[in-house]
Parts: sequence; structure tokens; C-alpha cells
Amino acid sequence: MSPVPAKGPTPRTRPPRGGQRYRLTIAYDGTDLYGWQTQPGKSTVQGALEAALQQLTGESPRVHSSGRTDTGVHARAQVAHLDLARPWEPWRLQKGLNALLPDAIRVTNLRRARPTFHARYDARGKEYRYTIWNAPVMSPLHRRQAVHIRAPLAVDAMREAAAILVGTHDFAAFAANPHREIEGTVRTLWRLAVRQRGPLVTIHAVGDGFLYRMVRSLAGHLLRVGLGAVPVAETATLLAGKIRTARVETAPAHGLCLWQIFYGAIPGLPKSPPS
Repeated sequence: MSPVPAKGPTPRTRPPRGGQRYRLTIAYDGTDLYGWQTQPGKSTVQGALEAALQQLTGESPRVHSSGRTDTGVHARAQVAHLDLARPWEPWRLQKGLNALLPDAIRVTNLRRARPTFHARYDARGKEYRYTIWNAPVMSPLHRRQAVHIRAPLAVDAMREAAAILVGTHDFAAFAANPHREIEGTVRTLWRLAVRQRGPLVTIHAVGDGFLYRMVRSLAGHLLRVGLGAVPVAETATLLAGKIRTARVETAPAHGLCLWQIFYGAIPGLPKSPPS
């Protein structure tokens, strides 16, 4: 999870003369992947895409994403961009990449982009979803994308706690390592909803950006509230304290999915975010 775009000038490049920039939407099952960023000797999304591009086009473009995802985290609609010196038809490039990528990664959309489009710096907001299977017996069909919680969750209490966290706050208490956040720890959380459909409980988080492991920390806290380990009222105390403590746990990675990236108006939100 990357921070909000830096204020002031941002590092932008253009495609080479005669070249083309492309915008990709990518879905992946992160179970067996070591996150987005290329790592020597490990399977990553960026590494797989760049290897496939080199094999397909003979070029070695850098693939820039809207932000990194950690080991084990999934994505429904990650967005990235890349430049090619020799333009390809988008449909042909997409088909070729999907033929070479591992089964866990697919390019679901690929199109030409304007020369200045930047997957990270043009993003206005992101939505993550965290999924829990709340029943005594885990569903084998959800085991890779949902965390199993056997004890019944107090969903109404989770919703009360979530409402306290909506708005613009210093979320240092919900960052895995606040000191690494070079852009500071203030973020705007436009929506934090807890929805239940049978045994499936889903936490929806929509904001202008997220700190390192912030969504997993929010989910971990809401789970502890739902299990009765932490009172709802402690949410405001933790938030105001601006210090990460052992009272906030980080939920497992495999329940988290990067759902979508927003580059324009965000559906269902007022023009002015809550404060």
C-alpha cells in the first residue's frame, strides 16, 4: 500500500519519440506471489510482467504500478503503465502477455494512454476489501482469499468502531512502521464499511491513500472489536494516541484485496470528503 502522491512536482517521463505509453489493469491471486515489486529469485507481479514483456516485444520496459502490494495480497484491478519504443496494437499486446504470464496473473484490460499518464501520481484514491469467513467450518472455496474466524463476530460493534475512523486523521497508530512514511501519516478515509452476507463479512476501505499495512491494521482492530477483545470506545483513544502499540494487530495478508483505483470522480462520495 503506497502513500498518497507527493505534493509538488512529481517525477514523470514520456515515452521515447515514436513510442507509446500503455495503461494496464491487472488481476492477481497473491497466494503464491511475493507481492508486486521485483525481488531476485522470487515470483512477483512486476517481475512476471517485465519478463513476459521482454519475451514478447524484445524490449525491457519498466512497469509502474499505482502502488505496491505485499506478499500474499490479492488484486482485482491493480493499475500500471509502461512505455514501448515500438507501438503494438493493444489487443495483441494483451493477448500475448496473458499467454506468457503465470495463471495467477492476468491483464484484464490494456489500452493506449496519454504520454503523461502515471499510474501512481494520477490516482485520486483506492479501494481495498478485506474478507472474513465467519463460521465454525471454513469454506474450501474461500480459503485463499478469506480469513477464517470461528467465533461469532459482533458486526454492529465493528461498524460503530469503523465510523469513528472515517475522515481525515493521523493514522500513525494503524501503520506498521510510521517512521517509514516520508509523506507523513495523515490520510483521508472516505469510507470504512463492514458488510455481512451470511458467513462472509467484508470490510470496505476507500481513501486517498493508505500507509504501510494500514488496511490490514484497520481490519485487525475491527476484528478484535468484533471478538470483544477491544471495546468500541478504545478506537478513538488509539487514533488520538498516534502511536502504534500491541493493542493494534495486523490481520493476515491473504484476506486483503486491492479492489480498484480511482482516477476521476469516486462513485457514491460527496465532492468534499469528510473531515
